[in-house]
Amino acid sequence: MIFICQKRRRTATSRVIRPQKGPQEKFLATSADIAIYGGAAGGGKTYALLMEPLRYIYTKGYRAVIFRKSYTQINASGGLWDESTSMYVGIHGAIPTKSPKYHWRFAKKAVLYFDYLGRDDDLNRWQGSQITFIGFDELTHFSERQFFYMLSRNRSTCGVKPYVRATCNPDADSWVARFIAWWIDQDTGYPIKERSGKVRYMARVQNEIIWGDTRQELIDSGIEPTDIKSVTFIASTLQDNKILMEKDPSYMANLKALPIVEKERLLYGNWKIKAAAGLFYQRTQVTMIETLPNDIYLWARGWDLAATSEDENGEPAYTAGVLIGKRKCGRWVIVDVINKRLSASEVRKLIKITCQTDKARYGRVIERLPQDPGQAGKEQAQSYIKMLAGYVVKALPESGSKESRAEPLAAQWQAGNVDVLIADWNEPYFNQLESFPESKFKDMVDASSSAFIEIENGASYSAPGTDNLGKNSYWRK
Repeated sequence: MIFICQKRRRTATSRVIRPQKGPQEKFLATSADIAIYGGAAGGGKTYALLMEPLRYIYTKGYRAVIFRKSYTQINASGGLWDESTSMYVGIHGAIPTKSPKYHWRFAKKAVLYFDYLGRDDDLNRWQGSQITFIGFDELTHFSERQFFYMLSRNRSTCGVKPYVRATCNPDADSWVARFIAWWIDQDTGYPIKERSGKVRYMARVQNEIIWGDTRQELIDSGIEPTDIKSVTFIASTLQDNKILMEKDPSYMANLKALPIVEKERLLYGNWKIKAAAGLFYQRTQVTMIETLPNDIYLWARGWDLAATSEDENGEPAYTAGVLIGKRKCGRWVIVDVINKRLSASEVRKLIKITCQTDKARYGRVIERLPQDPGQAGKEQAQSYIKMLAGYVVKALPESGSKESRAEPLAAQWQAGNVDVLIADWNEPYFNQLESFPESKFKDMVDASSSAFIEIENGASYSAPGTDNLGKNSYWRK
C-alpha cells in the first residue's frame, strides 16, 4: 500500500506513506479477517496499525476504531494520538478532533476513533455499534472477552468487508499466546518463520476455539460458514524496522540491556519464557564490598509493609526495608536490609527508629512507603507521614506486577552494576532474591525494587550538589 499525502504550499510537495518491505508490508497486504502483528519490540507495529485505515478514508460510511488499554496511552506525549498526528497531518480532508473522543474525520466520509478498554465494563459503550475496522494496539493487554465481544461489533454497510488488526509483544501467560500457538514453536517459544503470514481458519463455539487448515475443513465438521474467520500471525523484530535502526541505532543496545526475561520477549520475540528462579537475580552477578564507598550522593530506602499482622499460619508477617545508594561513578550499592516479623504496632516503631538511624548515619535518605489503594490506604499513608515528621518521606501507590517492578533493578544487577556491602543479612537476602518470583516471601525484593525506582525515577533529587524535593515528597521540620 502506498499513500501520497499532498501538502498545499507555495511549492507543492508530497509525502509518501508506505510500509517497509518485509513483515510490515505483509501485515498490510493480508486479506485475513483477523491479523496479529508483532512479537518483539521495535518492529513498527503501531505505525503499521495507523497506516491500515488510510486505504479507505475516502469511503463513505467507513468507521474504524483503534483501542489502547488506557486513556493515557492515547493522549500521552508520543502516544497513539501524537503518532497519528505526525502521519495524518497534510492528508487532504483530514480533520483532527479531541472532543468528545479523539478521532480523525476524512473528507466528511470516513471516521477513525481512538478509545480505551480498561475494564470489561467499558464494552457497554459499544453496544449496537457497527465498526468496519477494529484495531488493538498491544493485544495482550486486553482480555479475551474484550476481544471477542468487539469482534461481534465488527460489522459493515459501507461496502468494505469488516476486519480486525492487532499488534502485540510476547506474554507467555496471556490468552493471545494460546490463540497464536500454531505459529509459535512450543519448544523454543520463537515464531516459526515458515508459518509467519500463513492463514488458518477458526470458529468459536461455546467459548471454545476450533481450528482448521482450510475453511472447508471446518464446514465439513459441521461449522456454519458464517461463523468462520480467517486468522494469521505475522512475526516481526527490531531488525525488520530498518528506519528505526538507522534513526536510533542505540535502541538495540537498550533492548540487549534488559533483564533476561524481558530481553527474550522484546528482542527475540520469545512467547514461552516466564519469570523463574534465578532469572532475575544471582549473587555471582554483584560485587561484594567490605567498606562503604565515599562517593554516594543519593540515598533511598524502600519499604514493604506486611499486608496483614499475621500470615496464614498465624505467625507475624514480614516487613522489609532496603537501603540503596547511588554512586557518582554510576553504580548502585545495597547498604542495609531489614527483614523482621513484627506486629502492626511494632512495625511503626521499627520504621521510626530506622528513619532516625538512617538520618544520623547517611544524612538525607528518602524513605519510600507503599500506599494501599482506597481511602484506608490514604489514611494510613498520612498517619505514617505525620509520625515521621522531620524526615523525607514518600507514600506512593504501587502499580504493575512484582515482576515488572523488579525488572529495572534486575537489569543493572545482571549487568554487574550493583555493589553489596558485606553484612550478616547477605545470606537471607540473596536466598530470597535468587528464588524470586517462585519464593513464598517477596518482601525484600519488593523493598529493593521500591528503593531503586525511587532513586532512578523519583523527582526528589536531580543531580549531585542539588537538594530538590519532588512534589510527592513530604518534608516536616
